[in-house]
Formats: sequence, structure tokens, C-alpha cells
Amino acid sequence: MKKSILITLFFVISLTLSCKENKAEEQNIIKSEQQIIINKKLVTIDFKTNIENKSVQLIDVRTPEEFKEGHIKNAGNINFYDSDFLTQMNKLDKNKSLYIYCRSGGRSGKAATQLKEQGFTEVYDLQGGIIDWGKNNFEIVK
Repeated sequence: MKKSILITLFFVISLTLSCKENKAEEQNIIKSEQQIIINKKLVTIDFKTNIENKSVQLIDVRTPEEFKEGHIKNAGNINFYDSDFLTQMNKLDKNKSLYIYCRSGGRSGKAATQLKEQGFTEVYDLQGGIIDWGKNNFEIVK
């Protein structure tokens, strides 16, 4: 009787340890997958804290006319609607953080997807575009 209790106890402990080990392996796999997803995911961030005090690639993807009406300080302008948009963007450093924005986030969201496909490692899209930037009373250069 004692022997069968000990054997049962041994199996329960073994099973518990095995489950914990598998759970730990599963968590590592999940963490790995999340890390991969994070690394490949287009990230939307608060631009202000990241473009200040940093030398970054900051690109306004609106038309030149829109750009002249007002843009974020130190931004370059590459028109999303130009037929050579990707050619112009590919002149930038693909391994350096790239911050892009448009009027409200539509064009820059599409551009971000295309740029990630072109091999840019870090693409940050200004959520809400320059409209939300202005609503927050952040500086717009005219």
C-alpha cells in the first residue's frame, strides 16, 4: 500500500515538474514570438519626446504644397504621391530610425508599411499626423 502511494506521489511530482518545465519552455517561445512580432511591428509613438534632442530622419510625406503650409521643425519632405516615392525614401539610411508623418496618419501609415517591406528596420508613424501635433500646441514651422 505504501509502495503504491509512493509511486503515485512520484508520478504526481514528476508530472507537476514536467508541466512546469513545459510551461517555462512555452513562455520562452511566447516571449520569443512576441519579441519577433515587436521587432517586425510598425510602431506608433509620441514623436515629440523622440525627435527632440536627437538626430533622426524625420520625413513629412505630404505634398510640397501641404508642407509649405506648415511642418514639424527639421522635417524633410518626400511626397507619398510621387511616382518615385520609394526610390527617394530608399536613399535614406535603412538602419537608422525613421520618423514619418502626414496630415492625419493615413498616408504615413501606408508609407510605413511599404518602408518596412523595403527593409527599413525602425519606422515610426506619427499618430494623428500633423493635425494632432497642432492640437497639442506643438511647434509647426511655416
